[in-house]
Amino acid sequence: MERHALSPILSWQNDFITWNPDDFCGIESIFIPSDYFWKPNVYVYEMTESNNNVPVFSYYKLNNDGEIDKSYPLRVVSTCHLDLFKFPFDSQICRLTFGSYVYTVTDLIMVPMANSSQVDKNSKEAFVSKGDWKLINITVHNITFGFLDKGFSEVIYEIAIQREPIIYIINLIIPACFLVFLDIASMLIQSYEERLNFKINVILGFSMLLLILNNIMPQSDTTPMLGIFCCVCMAMMVLSVIGSICSSYILELSATLPHVPPWLKTLVLHYLAYILCFRRTFNKQELVADGAMDKGSEVEMKTFTRNQRKDLPKVKDSPVVKLLKMVLFEILKIHQELTLAKNEEEAKSEWFKVVLVIDRLILILYFITVVVIAIILIIVWSM
Repeated sequence: MERHALSPILSWQNDFITWNPDDFCGIESIFIPSDYFWKPNVYVYEMTESNNNVPVFSYYKLNNDGEIDKSYPLRVVSTCHLDLFKFPFDSQICRLTFGSYVYTVTDLIMVPMANSSQVDKNSKEAFVSKGDWKLINITVHNITFGFLDKGFSEVIYEIAIQREPIIYIINLIIPACFLVFLDIASMLIQSYEERLNFKINVILGFSMLLLILNNIMPQSDTTPMLGIFCCVCMAMMVLSVIGSICSSYILELSATLPHVPPWLKTLVLHYLAYILCFRRTFNKQELVADGAMDKGSEVEMKTFTRNQRKDLPKVKDSPVVKLLKMVLFEILKIHQELTLAKNEEEAKSEWFKVVLVIDRLILILYFITVVVIAIILIIVWSM
């Protein structure tokens, strides 16, 4: 819906009201009340509500040749179909149609008083805006609209306007881009607790921008590309939060599961790590060899301990032997504890490597999605 402040001039010819100025002291025109002659009922078809605050002028100018002029201020609240797909870089074309609801072309023919170039020139000189819109041009059409074997003459003014986008760029687009870049950069935070807190704060700030966008955007049937971009970015932010939660959960599994399952190790540390171009690539042979080495060391340690236990009783039970026996058992116990600690550290390292691969996958998918939708948005705005 648009508001237009107009000063229309309506003129028509009445052949029954003429006089010779020489017979009446050279009077060529007079002002008379509107109740003494016929008046055409001309309306603006797009007008949705009238403004009762507009002053009413009950006197018309009557010329000696029968021409009657009516010039009056008019404020129109009209409907206009808005195409907001390129918002805020959109251009709109609104119409003001002047015609009669009663008289057909056999009784009344509407004719514009000026051509398109003259109307466009005068309108640009008188156009006043708060900086939201810029007047492009105005085109005048004179057509006959007919239905049910009746024709009605109309004069149509097509007003082409373009939105000034600078206020939306500063208050909406640039802050949205900054928040998206901050959310992408937050994937580099190693502490998952701090990362989740930071991401939630970014999502809250982005939600406020969506509320501002919803408040400043007029109602339309078309979905703006900027709204699609913001929704996609919001969805990626939520998915990145879910990915961070999954990564934190995977690290917690290292306390309960001693080793990464073979299928997960092969899928993530071999194939996915190779695709994501990690500096150190994990191949299947190295992973299997590491597992076999760990199992072999454990078997060797158990066999050595069992043999020592069998052989020790055969030695004479002297004080020196007893002392050596105690020292040997303590050394074996320390060795076993060191081996178990080493296996736990290696298991945690494997889980940590899995988390690193998953984080990089989420980061790359996030970045690619945002870049693709941003490129599409720029292409749509530049068309």
